[in-house]
Amino acid sequence: MAGTSAYILIEAMPGKAIELYNLGKSLPGVREIHMVTGPYDLIAFVEADDLKAMGEMIVKKIQATGFVARTLTCITVEE
Repeated sequence: MAGTSAYILIEAMPGKAIELYNLGKSLPGVREIHMVTGPYDLIAFVEADDLKAMGEMIVKKIQATGFVARTLTCITVEE
């Protein structure tokens, strides 16, 4: 397992959840991604070497797709 892992709750832009889901499956570091109901459209489990790499992945890979309205990052804390 990588050094840092997190669950990313993602609100997609209107009409873009399926495109984001399909793109998210191929992003490096994304171990799982699921479409869900509720205030968020997708939940992704991601891994990175450290917190800095995690932040860069979220901003430069996930949010930069143009399909994301908002994210909420929940870093895991168990060992």
